[in-house]
Amino acid sequence: MEAGPPPASSKSGSRLERVLAANEFAVTAEVVPPASPDPAPIVAAARRLKGYADAFNVTDGPRARVHMAPWAGGAILLREGLEPVVQLTTRDRNRIALQGDVLGAVALGVRNVLALSGDDPKVGNEPDAAIVSDLTTEAFIETMRDLRDKGVFRGGDPVETRPRVFIGATANPFGGPMEDSFVNLRGKAEAGADFVQTQAIYDLDAFDEWMHLVRKEWLHEKLHILAGIVPLKSAKAARFMAEKVPGVVLPRDILSRFERASDPAAEGLRIAAESIEALRKMGGVHGVHLMAVNWESAVPVIVKRAGLYPRPPAPDPAVE
Repeated sequence: MEAGPPPASSKSGSRLERVLAANEFAVTAEVVPPASPDPAPIVAAARRLKGYADAFNVTDGPRARVHMAPWAGGAILLREGLEPVVQLTTRDRNRIALQGDVLGAVALGVRNVLALSGDDPKVGNEPDAAIVSDLTTEAFIETMRDLRDKGVFRGGDPVETRPRVFIGATANPFGGPMEDSFVNLRGKAEAGADFVQTQAIYDLDAFDEWMHLVRKEWLHEKLHILAGIVPLKSAKAARFMAEKVPGVVLPRDILSRFERASDPAAEGLRIAAESIEALRKMGGVHGVHLMAVNWESAVPVIVKRAGLYPRPPAPDPAVE
């Protein structure tokens, strides 16, 4: 069976892909589509954040709650001049819908798609929703790789035009035993992920231990690792992250800084910027992913304080 023709020229590749290929320290951030058909909130977020990251994740039903479809949010970001990373969960789609959404997103101009499983519907606002999970996250990653590199659908039929897509995944270094987390990362690398974004990192020493495993097997040369940064506003928020969010390790000295601070929000911005500065020196870390939950105004401040603004121009695809 013949594979489809090759993807469009390299000029259609993503900015994020080219920045990482050039060994620049990448910055991604997050935009949550509204629980509404009104595009105004995502337009406003785009205009506030433009220029402060290389690409912007558009979340897919975060916390298992109904939001605007991520590919629609990605189209709005493109219209505003921002590069999206469209998230797609296996929770809600079978292999037909997953592949169709990838093709549709690429047709709209999206060049980055991130695969993840998604939160359990029981924690969201439609607790009776059925979980699809036809494919594992690794199988979805492999499917996107085959669409792009081999020009074939999951079922074996050829793709008329291969989608040029930069494939993302997630990693949770402390979501269980460190070795299990590393095995999960290895599986995503073998499936074909090009980059991963991690859960929030506060314990830099523990993260460096995890990165030691990554470097030991040279996984940092198989995919690009972007460490997650979630800025916190208060000691209460820090305690919530430490106690309620799986995979977050928050050292006692970080919590103490919030408890002692006269301005906890300002302290949170300092901690985020300091963490990025340390991560930039850590072998195998290729960038950071900023998740400023309900605090978008923090992103420009952190990026500037960490010395990552202005963002470098993406290398010219014509000279790749």
